Amino acid sequence: MSGYRNAVDGDYLNEAAHPLRWQKSIAFMADSGISGRSIDKGLDLGERTPLTGMIEELFGCCFVNSTVDLDVESLQGSYSVVCAMEVLEHLYNPLHLLLEVRRVLSGPEARLFVSMPLSRPAMLRSPDHFHEMGESEARAFREGGLQGAEKCRVPHPPSSVLLERGEAISPSAV
Repeated sequence: MSGYRNAVDGDYLNEAAHPLRWQKSIAFMADSGISGRSIDKGLDLGERTPLTGMIEELFGCCFVNSTVDLDVESLQGSYSVVCAMEVLEHLYNPLHLLLEVRRVLSGPEARLFVSMPLSRPAMLRSPDHFHEMGESEARAFREGGLQGAEKCRVPHPPSSVLLERGEAISPSAV
């Protein structure tokens, strides 16, 4: 894994903002219409947190967590649902990860769920973030070949954006 990332430790897990953000993320995913459908397995990008367990409960299946360097290594397997909650902003190269996600998404109703901070002026950005959601990051989704049903909601206060991307287009169609 990249050395430049947040450690998922007791301090991280005890921050009051995380449970609130996780609840909003779960509510967003529950509203997608895909929960309750037959999902074989899912991928939660990043380390296992209490959110992973909440996602498993929502979708009624096992979610594995990534164990590779998301900036440069390949994802393995195939998944009906991939979650990237508070991950993309920490990567040097989020396009690489989006291309990998497109490759491992499988099934007619496959979904990618993303939570990412909205773009702010440079002086207000977190020093831990390489990217925040703006036009160039939205372009990365298109360049990564992710299209289809898209839903976007900005929670209150507007500090992050939640995205749902539909089925990945086949590599031959790119």
